Amino acid sequence: MHRIAYDAGRLVEHQGDTLADLDRQPVDLPQVWIDVQGLADLDLIRALGERYGLHPLTIADVVHVNQRPKVDTYGDHLFIVLRLPHQEDRLSTEQLSIVLGRGFVLTFQEQPGDCFEPVRERLRHAGRQIRSRGVDYLAYALIDALIDSYFPILERLGEQIEGMEQQVIAAPDPD
Repeated sequence: MHRIAYDAGRLVEHQGDTLADLDRQPVDLPQVWIDVQGLADLDLIRALGERYGLHPLTIADVVHVNQRPKVDTYGDHLFIVLRLPHQEDRLSTEQLSIVLGRGFVLTFQEQPGDCFEPVRERLRHAGRQIRSRGVDYLAYALIDALIDSYFPILERLGEQIEGMEQQVIAAPDPD
């Protein structure tokens, strides 16, 4: 679990395995992003849900990772599900759950590793637009980074298709 709390002038970043780890470093900053990588600790996810007043259906959808992309509104928070792409030997995706509430963004990923380091770097630098805007802008920046992560994969797939097309044109075969 990784927490970044910030305002336009200050930023506090902390890594911890439990909420108690994060609570040892109290923060009085108005905006916070908590990123949970890995969904094995159901007690932690439930505790975050209680702390931030999440609807029980939000918690259920976070841990049931076969959700299709969607946005649900629960009064005081938005729940967004997206697919985070990975390209190793083959293309796969994992569920990324984003909860946007008053003064906080929670992200839940199935596994470690993501495309959000550029967003973290922007947050770490004072004077950046992302630090002076609300958490809704942070959620937008996270979604934008996720969408950008699809482009290298799409380019590779396009190149593979072009290669197959060249083979078909150069040596046509009934098959």
